Amino acid sequence: MAWRIVFFGTPSFSTPTLEILLQGRDEVVAVVTQPDREKGRGRRMIPSPVKELALRRGVTLFQPERVKDEAFHEALRALQPDLFVVVAYGKILPKSMLVIPRHGAVNVHASLLPKYRGASPISWAILGAEERTGVTTMLMDEGMDTGDILLQKETPIGEEENAETLHDKLSPLGAGLLMETIEKMKAGEIVPLRQDHSKTTYAPPLSKEDGKINWAREAREIDRQVRAFYSWPGAFTGWEGRLLKISRGSAREGAVQNEPGRIVWVGSDFIEVAAGRGLFRIEEVQLEGKRKMSVKDFLSGHPVDVGTILNDNAK
Repeated sequence: MAWRIVFFGTPSFSTPTLEILLQGRDEVVAVVTQPDREKGRGRRMIPSPVKELALRRGVTLFQPERVKDEAFHEALRALQPDLFVVVAYGKILPKSMLVIPRHGAVNVHASLLPKYRGASPISWAILGAEERTGVTTMLMDEGMDTGDILLQKETPIGEEENAETLHDKLSPLGAGLLMETIEKMKAGEIVPLRQDHSKTTYAPPLSKEDGKINWAREAREIDRQVRAFYSWPGAFTGWEGRLLKISRGSAREGAVQNEPGRIVWVGSDFIEVAAGRGLFRIEEVQLEGKRKMSVKDFLSGHPVDVGTILNDNAK
């Protein structure tokens, strides 16, 4: 039996799920995504990745400014949907919308709920030193990622995993789990499981301030910060009055007799900095206004002296 599905999503994380739905037996009767936003120096209006995919595939598209708009609700009711599928849409759906589809609304979330509820679960899982994460499908309610769990699938977080590589791992994993969830819902093979709210942790939206490196922290913490906030907002420090983003590096153990933030060694392709505990080896950087480059390329045009202090006063 084919279901009529309305899909809600916005960023690239959502597109594998929409693509697999469009290839399946069910009918995607509409796609809902956020309005185009201004981006870049030219402030051009940029469509979301989900919008671009929907337009290519000729699917009916909605971009409401307000999800509580009654005219929008009426348009959804007219579609007579069996199910809403929500993947990183970016807005909480009100109860008046959740009751529209016959079988409710299923959300695909990039964590093992109830851990890391919120907008940025991938980054916060890395920052939280988790060894494993995964994806969850859940029945949506009025809360933020508080609904009953349907299915979950785990995956390890590699020692060098950053937010981009983990995103690319979890996105197709979530798409596959969604299809399994729908098939098991149709067969009556899923018993929704209430979340243990006492184990809840949160993953709030990221801000630029999150990327500022405090060199007094342990090198391992700085390493997780660099990986968690790749590529936005980016981990950054101050160097000779300019902002220097650090996009790749590694933590090293060892006693340090230097002030945190002091450069203690400059190699041919790395810069080593004293942390509050241990050393952090910088391997790839992006100087303010420049492209991303290896430290080897950076050093060829920007001499760096041992003893230089990197600071956390960059803006």
